Amino acid sequence: MGTRGSALARAQAGQIAKALSRLHPGLEIEAVVIETSGDRFASGRFQEPAGGADTAQGVKGLFVKEIEQALLEKRVDFAVHSAKDLPERTAPGLIIGAYPEREDPRDVFVGSPGVSWTGLPQGARIGTSSLRRKLQLLAARPAAAVVPLRGNVDTRLRKISAEGLSGIILAAAGLRRLGKTEVLAEPISTDEMVPAPGQGALAVEIREDDRALKDILAPLGHPQTRTEVECERTFSAAAGGGCSAPVGALARINGDGISLQIFWAADEKFPGRRWTKALQDAGRWKELASEAAKAVKS
Repeated sequence: MGTRGSALARAQAGQIAKALSRLHPGLEIEAVVIETSGDRFASGRFQEPAGGADTAQGVKGLFVKEIEQALLEKRVDFAVHSAKDLPERTAPGLIIGAYPEREDPRDVFVGSPGVSWTGLPQGARIGTSSLRRKLQLLAARPAAAVVPLRGNVDTRLRKISAEGLSGIILAAAGLRRLGKTEVLAEPISTDEMVPAPGQGALAVEIREDDRALKDILAPLGHPQTRTEVECERTFSAAAGGGCSAPVGALARINGDGISLQIFWAADEKFPGRRWTKALQDAGRWKELASEAAKAVKS
């Protein structure tokens, strides 16, 4: 099992390993930690080439490139990713073998003592390095100041007090998977902040021709999560989301129907567009994704 080495990545991979062991008693799973270019980029040890990041999907693809290479070279049998880290298209020869049931996809606000999202003071300093979050934050709270924030979850949490921040914005799923139940996290309505495509979901990537592993992973997959995440990823690809464009997408299946809520901006200077629509037939999710992409670019 290939995984990145961060605490969150290891926790996510551990969850998948435990689930597969329960489903298939006696199955032995070895975790193989792979450092990616994205990890080096985040730590400042990777310099982007003059012609752009060394992958068609830019910086976002750097978090999976070396892991996908390990899969193709059969050094690992499967890999566990945060679905939101995946480029819109997997490398040739690879597929998503399973999407387990999704966690809470929302973003959350973690404030300094006495500071809440709903009662954010004028001039509040909020930490985030996500352009998607920044644009939606400033639309919802125009008086706020955005402070660049990098590092793993623990580092970001420490920076609230270390850098005198009013608070930071994180993914709810990351906190839950790390077991940080002591952190007071205030969910942000998706009407104010649409999450990244695939946020809250895990994706188990395998070689397309590995039929045995497809069968092993089959009971782990959650059909509703697959449809929702693929709808979001299809929209992002059609809209030109790429690696760092500020794109948000959240699909939800309700009964037989499906809804799609999106946020899209061309760049930091663009205020962004929002669009929401529901169809009564969830089987038409590709049509919904295509219509959303046309709507935001018209």
